[in-house]
Amino acid sequence: MRNRIKETKGKWWLIGLSFIIYHLSFSPVGAQEQFTLVELNCENLFDVSHDSLKQDQEYLPDATRHWTRKRYWRKLDNIAQEILSCRDDGIPDLVALCEVENDSALTYLTRRSLLRNAGYEYLMTSSPDLRGIDVALVYSPFSFSPVQWQSLRVTPVEGMRPTRDILYVSGRISTGDTLHVFVVHAPSRYGGEKHSRPFRMAVAKRLSQTLDSLFMQSPKALVAVAGDFNDYDDSPILRCLSDHRMNSVTRDARGLNNVHGTYRYRGDWQSIDHVLCSPSLALQVDTAYIHSPLFLLEDDPVYGGFRPRRTYNGLRYQPGYSDHLPLVVRFHW
Repeated sequence: MRNRIKETKGKWWLIGLSFIIYHLSFSPVGAQEQFTLVELNCENLFDVSHDSLKQDQEYLPDATRHWTRKRYWRKLDNIAQEILSCRDDGIPDLVALCEVENDSALTYLTRRSLLRNAGYEYLMTSSPDLRGIDVALVYSPFSFSPVQWQSLRVTPVEGMRPTRDILYVSGRISTGDTLHVFVVHAPSRYGGEKHSRPFRMAVAKRLSQTLDSLFMQSPKALVAVAGDFNDYDDSPILRCLSDHRMNSVTRDARGLNNVHGTYRYRGDWQSIDHVLCSPSLALQVDTAYIHSPLFLLEDDPVYGGFRPRRTYNGLRYQPGYSDHLPLVVRFHW
């Protein structure tokens, strides 16, 4: 696993100078600073190369989905456009991504897509997930400076396949405080909710162990947990995290255009993506909402209304974005 934090002194000197100039230019004395966190499931952001250790054959040029280099580049630019649209007064400071295959995909996303001029860096996991999908945190070094990071392994319970690691990153924000961020992609409901519930609970318990240790050291820590939980606000996994001082700040988030969730299944909008915050961080929240501009939506010919404009409908390719809509949370420091 590669660590994308650059440690060259000259580069960090330039970043620091740019950061000072930026704030002198745009931040009046005493003004509150806006900080934006985006959570997005990318819907299978795979490259076009086969990893012999993973079951990624579905997304290859000669596979049933005909995942070509042209389609891959279109996907990268679409995800980049989606991220950039989440803030109209700059770029998001943090982007928690689910369903990204590897370091190569993140390098191309941050260096060669429409994000190439944003200056983003990233950290990601390298999990035992059979398909090879992982989670990542994309960050702007102008507003978030990582101090430490860790990939938290989830021990499978009986009947559970290896799943995604939890990504933990702590970093400094402009106030000098430390912000702790966890990125989660819990197991799906494949096989039914009741059958798969223990698998998602295993993720919640692993996360809770780390949260308890963190709060023991710093009771007022600023903590955010973002990701695709494949579960709802009233589910056991979310209640478990609530018992460990993490509560949803996106519980009542709504989008426009009759959008009432981040994911639509058989005509029903569902909120399975969440951003949870510790009490101290929740006090800093300005707003939280589902980002749903019309270009991310399409008509649903079966159930009516809108649905996310995804990359594939079954095996039929369309140049869409994702089957999930992004969550946006704005903080003030």
